[in-house]
Amino acid sequence: MKQKQLPAEYYQLLEQLQAVDFVLVELNLYLDTHNGDEEAIKQFNHYVSERKKLRKAYESRYGPLMHFGHSHSGTPWNWDDSPWPWQV
Repeated sequence: MKQKQLPAEYYQLLEQLQAVDFVLVELNLYLDTHNGDEEAIKQFNHYVSERKKLRKAYESRYGPLMHFGHSHSGTPWNWDDSPWPWQV
C-alpha cells in the first residue's frame, strides 16, 4: 500500500499530543502520591483541556486517533484511512 504524503501540520499535532500525554502521565503519577497538591491538580486539568483541543484539531483534519468508541468516525467510515497515528 502506497503511503500518502502528509502535511507538516499532521506531524506537529501528533508531536504536541505526545508531549501533552507525557505531561499528563507524569502529573498523574505525581498526584497518586501527592493528592493534595492543588497546583499540580490545576496543571493536570489545564493539560486535560489542552489535550481535548489538540485531539479535536487533529481528528477534524486527519481522522480518529483512538478506536472502540473513544473517537468518532467520519462518513464514510474512515478507520481504514492510513497512515494511522501509531504508524508514523
